[in-house]
Amino acid sequence: MAHGVKIVETSCRGCVNCIKSCPTEAMRVIEGKVRILSEICIACGECLRRCTHRALLLEEDEWDYILSKRPMTLVTDPSFCTQFSWPPIPELMAQALFELNFEPIFDEYEAAYDVTALAVARAIESSSDNLRPLISTYCPAVVRLIQIKFHELIPHLVQVESPLETSIDLWRARSKRRDPVTLVSSCPARIAMVRSPVGRDISSAEFAISTSKLAREVLIGSGDPSKKVSVDYPFHAPRWIAWAKTGGESMHVRSFSSRPIKTLEVDGLRNVINLFQEMELGKLRGIDYIEARVCDLGCIGGIGNAESRFLSRIKIDNMEIDFDFNEENREELESIYDAKIWSLRERIVPIEQMPLGEDLAKAMERLKQLHAVYADLPHLDCGTCGRPSCRVMAEDIVKGEGSLDDCIFRLKERIADLSKEIYDLSKRLVHTMTPEGKS
Repeated sequence: MAHGVKIVETSCRGCVNCIKSCPTEAMRVIEGKVRILSEICIACGECLRRCTHRALLLEEDEWDYILSKRPMTLVTDPSFCTQFSWPPIPELMAQALFELNFEPIFDEYEAAYDVTALAVARAIESSSDNLRPLISTYCPAVVRLIQIKFHELIPHLVQVESPLETSIDLWRARSKRRDPVTLVSSCPARIAMVRSPVGRDISSAEFAISTSKLAREVLIGSGDPSKKVSVDYPFHAPRWIAWAKTGGESMHVRSFSSRPIKTLEVDGLRNVINLFQEMELGKLRGIDYIEARVCDLGCIGGIGNAESRFLSRIKIDNMEIDFDFNEENREELESIYDAKIWSLRERIVPIEQMPLGEDLAKAMERLKQLHAVYADLPHLDCGTCGRPSCRVMAEDIVKGEGSLDDCIFRLKERIADLSKEIYDLSKRLVHTMTPEGKS
């Protein structure tokens, strides 16, 4: 399973800074090199933020290959429009990208994001009390987190496709073209979804590159498009731009709801985990919808962005964004809704973990061994063994993927015991010899 993170082994120093930040304990440092357990990685990007040696990078496609395929159709995360000094207006970005022989499909974004918000609003209205709050599926890292750590919350995930995927499907339906599409994103989880999508068997995008890489190309190749394209003042932004920051999706969903709904917005990995823990305890009654993002401030805080997330938020806040829906487009939107283009093709299912084996009897025996090994460890969770915690270390030992000597404290104890034994042995004499001077 793809995880969106590329390991550069030649740059890894084995410093173990990354393993402590992983929320699912999916990282190890073995023989001085980092490893990722892809089956439990949520591609949140926290390890990339902690790595100071650039040993962890986004697992994007080769930039030279993308350039060789121009004209290339692009679908960009809304946060891409906030990466530059000019206002986040799609017309300006389209001008810059067209000059570089790229073809953005911004024209489909409005319908894709509108129908997504409409579908979510109707899902909320038709849901039963015990299934609320529903949870947004827009952030793929949140979806993976729930699949791995919060299985009880899976029924709460709204079965609505990412509007980025929907925009590609709309573009292909309208244009009758089957050209390859490149997703531009700052998120390792979204890049991973191109290779291992959730809720569908194959992604509508064929390639994926980082926002920062394309932003650099725009800055080098096209200059400031606001000096070439006339834009009306004050600047107006489409509704989908607001999805780049926390709260934008909720505002869009509320604008389509036929009744007042209560939404809760949360960002930052620790905050998201705490919220889900409270939700499992039944503390969020009365809330209809949760918009959760693992990155601070939303997608503008993604690790693969080029611009400061704080400056990006200011740009969006200074835009005039109208969430009052234009009734003139209602008929077209209803037809898109009826076509179910917004719906996930497959149900989201838990990612089951069998850490000690699938055979129940053998797993119970290993569990006893794990408790015994864990009791023998110092319980300091220092990370010097290359595992994020002593319990993970004990689990690896039971599975035959480590030994007690991997623990520096146990190793020091063993060295001390061996030293004492060697010292005691060195004092012993051969039986046939007696000390000098004795009869």
